[in-house]
Amino acid sequence: MINQYPLWKNLLVALVLLTGLLYALPNLYGEDPALQISSVRGAQVDEAIEDRLKVLLQEAGITYKATELSPGTMLVRFGDTETQLKAQGLVKRDLGDDYIVALNLAQTTPAWLRAINAQPMYLGLDLRGGVHFLLEVDMDAVVHQTEERYVEDLRAALRTEKVRYLSVARHVQGGVEVKFRSAEDAVQAEKIVRKEFPELVVNVAGDAGAPAIKVQISEDQLREVRRFAVQQNVTTLRNRVNELGVAEPVIQQQGDSRIVVQLPGVQDTARAKEILGATATLEFRMVDEQSSVQDAVAGRVPVKSRLYKTRAGEPVLLQKRLIITGDSITNAASTIDQRDGSPAVSINLDGKGARSMHNTTKDNVGKLMAVVYIENKTETRYVDGEPVKTKKRIEEVINQAVIREPFSARFQITGLDSSEEARTLALLLRAGALSAPIDIIEERTVGPSLGQDNIDQGKLAAIIGLVVVMIFMVIYYQVFGLIANMALVLNVVLLMAVMSMLQATLTMPGIAGIVLTVGMAVDANVLIFERIREELRNGNTPQASIHSGYERALSAIADANLTTLIAAMLLFMFGTGPVKGFAVTLSIGILTSMFTALMVSRAVVNLLYGGRKVQKLAV
Repeated sequence: MINQYPLWKNLLVALVLLTGLLYALPNLYGEDPALQISSVRGAQVDEAIEDRLKVLLQEAGITYKATELSPGTMLVRFGDTETQLKAQGLVKRDLGDDYIVALNLAQTTPAWLRAINAQPMYLGLDLRGGVHFLLEVDMDAVVHQTEERYVEDLRAALRTEKVRYLSVARHVQGGVEVKFRSAEDAVQAEKIVRKEFPELVVNVAGDAGAPAIKVQISEDQLREVRRFAVQQNVTTLRNRVNELGVAEPVIQQQGDSRIVVQLPGVQDTARAKEILGATATLEFRMVDEQSSVQDAVAGRVPVKSRLYKTRAGEPVLLQKRLIITGDSITNAASTIDQRDGSPAVSINLDGKGARSMHNTTKDNVGKLMAVVYIENKTETRYVDGEPVKTKKRIEEVINQAVIREPFSARFQITGLDSSEEARTLALLLRAGALSAPIDIIEERTVGPSLGQDNIDQGKLAAIIGLVVVMIFMVIYYQVFGLIANMALVLNVVLLMAVMSMLQATLTMPGIAGIVLTVGMAVDANVLIFERIREELRNGNTPQASIHSGYERALSAIADANLTTLIAAMLLFMFGTGPVKGFAVTLSIGILTSMFTALMVSRAVVNLLYGGRKVQKLAV
């Protein structure tokens, strides 16, 4: 009999709708302003810290809703944003630089929904807010690093040309100073430098008794170095944000030395802050086993070596000659050392790094090689209530191992404190090291006031559009109009469910896409109902008219939606930022509207009219 779905199809429609309702439900629950406390490497977030902060907040008269302790982090929920901001300053001053205290918005989704992984969709920076960082590249460090590279390059060039020199070192006032035994060597070196390094400015320094030349980077080269440093940091930050899985981030240069990073819908702001600001990288050096560590500690460090310390504070003497740095690492993944079960990082090198590693390990079988962990960080201390920032460079030996046999492109490092540190280090190495240290000079969480205004206005526009369309449909199509309205509401529910399941980010342009989807969903029903009316006017029976209406309107609906879907996909592929947000909701809305207009409304019509004689249709 026509106009009857088989049982399996009715059950499929019911299952899809039930799943959609469940996964759209978390969007009805709000969020609590919260502080997220996480530890810097080595610090502990435990019950003692939880009790300490409870006492601190109570003594300050700050009311909090609840505290939640999980491995490595603690969440403190508040009733409003004003209290949250007041508590942030207090907790930051009390905990100091051993902890990251970040603003967050914590979900209030019930546990039974979280158990099936039902989460609300992310809201963009213009709706929910999110985190806005303003980063500044340390240009002094850029120049310093560039001059240090030229120190090694100048040494290599002079050795190649067999020019004798006393020392090549960075000058305290900038530039590189090269000292010689004789004036003839200085003149010859000057010619070599001018020929091999045209981007450098060479000046004669010293006197007849101590001939020297001073090499400085030209202004044009300095501008290029600074520009490249900012662009490389933008690329690296984008890679790191991609690793974090943030949807629709904004990462762009501002001025000559600043970078704007906006992370809409981010859940773990502390994690984002830690990853963005970190400058961790690795250096591989041979251990100086010929010299005395005790002599080096006493101040007698060999010329070709340098004194480092392990994480335990023990001195280690390493050769100055670098084998490879983190720049040669093409891939890194956290793993477990099969020998003792300790955390490790598996490393892959590029061709140049692999050759250097192979040549070094081939010539040094049975000797010790060390891995140096390097991190630049900015510490904030409060002096008389005012924040004072100081820069700190951490260099520590995390691993010393005997080279058992030559290796090149693939190996692993151990000596890490925890699996979390292994994952973080692997992420930083995989995303790339920052070319220069960056400071977070502004951290702003877009408050819910602006976001809530946008949400309210967007909701109002969507509701008004929905109500007007629903009233028109009921007046014009009667009972069939009611069926279309039900399908319309279910379409919005399914759209929200799919976006929640995909953890897509909803922005203001995305709300515009939802409003447009509402109109398009009704358009499909209008085509069907007008076809049914036409069939009735042609003298067909109600049952035949329903069947023909749905069957014959299918091709027109499919064609119209397919062309719109192609346009939406092109917008997503070639658009950026808000355009992508509009394209995402439009694409999902097209698919859900076709399901509700063709499957859901047809199922309801079949239940009302299928399998029985009908004299007249209320259409």
